[in-house]
Amino acid sequence: MNTTTNDWKDRKKYLWLLSPLLPLLGLLAVGAYAAGAPALLLWTGPILIFAVVPLLDLLVGVDPVNAPESAVPGLIAQRYYKYITYAYIPTQFALTIAGAVLVAGGGLATWELVGLILTVGTINGIGINTAHELGHKTGRLDRTLAKLTLAPVAYGHFFVEHNRGHHKNVATPMDPASSRMGESFWRFLPRTVIGSVRSAWTLETARLKRQGKATWSPHNEVLQSWALTVLLFGSLVLILGPVVLPFLLLQAAYGASLLEVINYIEHYGLLREKQENGRYERCQPHHSWNSNHVVTNLVLYQLQRHSDHHANPTRPFQALRHFDSAPQLPSGYASMLIAAYIPPLWYRLMDPRVVAHYEGDLLKANLHPAKREALLRRWCDSAVPELQQAA
Repeated sequence: MNTTTNDWKDRKKYLWLLSPLLPLLGLLAVGAYAAGAPALLLWTGPILIFAVVPLLDLLVGVDPVNAPESAVPGLIAQRYYKYITYAYIPTQFALTIAGAVLVAGGGLATWELVGLILTVGTINGIGINTAHELGHKTGRLDRTLAKLTLAPVAYGHFFVEHNRGHHKNVATPMDPASSRMGESFWRFLPRTVIGSVRSAWTLETARLKRQGKATWSPHNEVLQSWALTVLLFGSLVLILGPVVLPFLLLQAAYGASLLEVINYIEHYGLLREKQENGRYERCQPHHSWNSNHVVTNLVLYQLQRHSDHHANPTRPFQALRHFDSAPQLPSGYASMLIAAYIPPLWYRLMDPRVVAHYEGDLLKANLHPAKREALLRRWCDSAVPELQQAA
């Protein structure tokens, strides 16, 4: 939905602060616990992401309004929006350090430690989206901060693979970050983690070879990013003791899994058509699942307007557009990630939508090879009521 008012203003301008508010809330919760507040505060992260944000999405609803193109240059010129992404980083690091200090102090019950791991991991996992936003920029500072933001979650290779791998191969069988219809999240997770590391290393090796540089050198951006993690974790272990290393690794693993569950949602079952010349068609709006649920979009820098992001990777979050032709999720990412953890529920919600999107022709969909025949048998005589409901 496009607006045409010449003096258009961003009604959500100050609501975008919800994103950098998240690590601040996590830091305040950990600080309050250290000062004697109830231990339930250590579960702030999962409570926010699994309960508060989905509930607010349901209550607030959707907003399909696009900024008019005449207003976009002004939106892009406002550094305020860039500062919002910068604001996430200091409190993200402060929370990671505070969590490590708390662990080093000892005395945490198991359920408290689990809550702390999930809270710090949640904030660092969402921080990958900050790195995602900054990593698509061309400025040296933004790209350096993107690598820095990935350090607490130990996922620095994402900087290379996402920009040069995923955006090229999205919605094709070659992309480890595009999930297939009939593939559960739990099958997708090891495939995408291993595949993304391999892809990043291959891409960076090829780039350095073209430049006549060695793979194992300071010029390797994968190694640069991983080195930041080693520096951060190594410093905390040196200062606080080896006891904090399991905490740091577990929160990083959980944070990375949050990125991958979002990846799982974004392109499930969608496939770009292969042309006669052997190349895949250009990525179109109908190759990404989208959502206009307001609160998740505020928290994730409008990542849910994913089609426009793939069409225009450098377009800043405040200017991303809704496309009527893009397939829509039944709810926001925060709600859908819960469904993704439960394969029968996910299939019930999403498989009819994939079939409806392709008007019953699953030969056009990205199918999990192990489930291909079963899916074709299941949907060859498509249940009309299911398709109508999904549509």
